[in-house]
Amino acid sequence: MIGIGDNGAAGLLPQYIEWINECDVLVGGERHLQFFPSFEKEKKVIKGGLSALTEELQEETRNVVILVSGDPLFYGLGGVLAKKLPLEIYPYTSSVQLAFSKMQESWHDAYIVSLHGRSIKGFAQKIDGRKKIAILTDETNSPQAIATYLKRFNMIEYDAFVAENLEGENERCRFLSLDEMEQTSFSSLNVVILKQRNIVERASLGIPDDEFLQRKPDKGLITKREIRTLCLQELKLKEDSIVWDIGTCTGSVAIEAAKVAREGAVYAIEKNEADLENCLGNQLKHRTDFIAVLGKAPERLEEFPDPQAIFIGGNGGNMEQLLQTCISRLQPNGRLVMNIATIENLAEAMSHLKALGCEVSILQAQLSKSKPILHLTRFEPLNPIYIVTAQKGQE
Repeated sequence: MIGIGDNGAAGLLPQYIEWINECDVLVGGERHLQFFPSFEKEKKVIKGGLSALTEELQEETRNVVILVSGDPLFYGLGGVLAKKLPLEIYPYTSSVQLAFSKMQESWHDAYIVSLHGRSIKGFAQKIDGRKKIAILTDETNSPQAIATYLKRFNMIEYDAFVAENLEGENERCRFLSLDEMEQTSFSSLNVVILKQRNIVERASLGIPDDEFLQRKPDKGLITKREIRTLCLQELKLKEDSIVWDIGTCTGSVAIEAAKVAREGAVYAIEKNEADLENCLGNQLKHRTDFIAVLGKAPERLEEFPDPQAIFIGGNGGNMEQLLQTCISRLQPNGRLVMNIATIENLAEAMSHLKALGCEVSILQAQLSKSKPILHLTRFEPLNPIYIVTAQKGQE
């Protein structure tokens, strides 16, 4: 497998050219094969899925060269095919490496993300606070679409550098503001680099309650910061966790979970339409982008992938069915955390969770916060809450 640039054969070592000329089968994308018009033996075009091509190559006894763009092990076919074929891999310079060289900027400290063939969902929390970002794009997630997305989340501290057709005849590299990038057309072959113009730090765990949009006049229907922090600790989230937030309301737990599990995904459900609107608004405000749907769980949970962590802020009176659904979908060793206000609901939850084979622990949280009174200070209690944590077995 040989990596190749947009300058075709001109960028390859003589030894690579010799291997290509001597091989029996030349495999590559249409663009790659066009670089070798004089090759007269068999050519195979890589199109669509790889399963059929892989099966053919596994049976192949002739000498085969596979051409791929740039470094085959950098978001390329090399990582996939090397697991199934006895490959020797010879990389070319990756598009990101070339883009940074054109920008004359070091890239050892850059965060690199591919939106090529992927959804942009979750992009906001992935890049929030990062000083230098390289993005592999596609026709849907184009530089224009990325600029629009960043502006929606008020991530306007970034300037952009767009490198098009690197090493090709129509190479073009430009520094642009987000506004300029949104209004400009680009070749489909491009790399986008974002660099912070001024430093914007990410919020730390425990966002203050008054920084969330909340329902009026019933302000306060939110998992309070202190309880929220305890619940997030109990969930034991990892950077790539899949998380459900059931009864998300303002989205406070889901938003903080998305900031922790920034390489994973968060799925939230809320039965109140006005609260869901606040949740969507809070996502934009707090630079998190996750799936939030209208519905009363366990309805619509089948739309979500199986989670490693579930938070239940409210069960809507159907606790048994909800817990059965959640525990059945929870991945082995996953954790479910729920907030309960009454001893009756606590007893019911304990009964159901133990019947479902979970290991259960309870934290009773009775917290008070200082409040000034004239020139003195008194303490005002928060509503006491039971934090129930259930861990699923390995199965």
